[in-house]
Amino acid sequence: MNYFSSDFKLGILGGGQLGKMLLYNTRKFDIYTCILDNSDQAPSRMACNEFTKGDLMDFDTVYNFGKQVNVLTIEIENVNVAALEKLENEGITVYPSSKTLRRIQNKATQKLFYQDHNLPTAPFSRFAYVSEIEDAIDNGGLNLPFVWKAAQFGYDGNGVKIVRSIADLKDLPKGECIAEQLIPFKNELAVIVARSANGEMKTYPVVEMEFHPEANQVEYVICPARISAEVAKKAQDIALKTSEAFNHVGLLAVELFQTEDDKILINEVAPRPHNSGHQTIEGSYTSQFEQHIRAILGLPLGKTDNKVASVMVNLVGAEGYTGQVHYKNIESIMAMDGVTPHIYGKKETRPFRKMGHVTIVDENLNIARQIAEKVKNSIEVISL
Repeated sequence: MNYFSSDFKLGILGGGQLGKMLLYNTRKFDIYTCILDNSDQAPSRMACNEFTKGDLMDFDTVYNFGKQVNVLTIEIENVNVAALEKLENEGITVYPSSKTLRRIQNKATQKLFYQDHNLPTAPFSRFAYVSEIEDAIDNGGLNLPFVWKAAQFGYDGNGVKIVRSIADLKDLPKGECIAEQLIPFKNELAVIVARSANGEMKTYPVVEMEFHPEANQVEYVICPARISAEVAKKAQDIALKTSEAFNHVGLLAVELFQTEDDKILINEVAPRPHNSGHQTIEGSYTSQFEQHIRAILGLPLGKTDNKVASVMVNLVGAEGYTGQVHYKNIESIMAMDGVTPHIYGKKETRPFRKMGHVTIVDENLNIARQIAEKVKNSIEVISL
């Protein structure tokens, strides 16, 4: 099929910043794109060929949108999977598949999948209701502390909490959840795997993630991770095995724990471009966003090596500010060598909302990390 400067239509479910960055590449290749998003203020609206406002969880909306395109992909997991399944049955190409998405959407199902396929992950228990957790603690079936995770709709640090006492259960959502053993670890890592429709596979270098202690969001992504070659190889092998087990097409971001004794455990996965790969735009030969397009269209995968060391800093709304966004001191960071800001196009800020990111590149990773600290301490995402 001719994808370039043709009548081919690529549909993307979701119009957030990931969709916007995917569109950098569809515009480069002159691939016609259609976006469906809940908000008419979606960042992707400015760069697509067709924009449709609609509910991503509504069957008819997703189904009718999908019937208008040749290939359908996602930039967010929370979409109507039943509609995708029907579209597949009617001949529309959907990547990731409805089968993969159904497994990944629910964290309990996702964890069971790892167990069934001998993929290493932390021990866990599954509960239909939060009230069952207290009973399990009282009966000795569950020990404190542990990590509570909502089974569905957790996103950007929401839906995860460390439970150290019964009192910590008080304000949690009441629905299905998992209680995961709290694993002592020395690094949080991630590997992005690209797997094309024709079976070609490549991994990006392992990255190291540093998290905000309160918001549970990634503050820094460091590439390459400051780990041994043996640990890096182990992480990449597990990520490849995970992608193959899901029979996934597109990008699969595999978030991992490196334990104190250098075991690698899967935390969770995302079947799409991911925050842990934003630095690939400036730091890699092929960005994760271009790679996702190549993978779902069955085109040859691009080179995944680093051109240079890179660190990504998330720009999130400052605490205490809600309203029209202002990027305070952005000119000062743009004066720093190797610094590139990406502004997502969200007009309204609120505490911890992802508003953009900054990539810092340098031949020396330690220098890039030092500059990243200066960036973090200089720019503020506030309201006017």
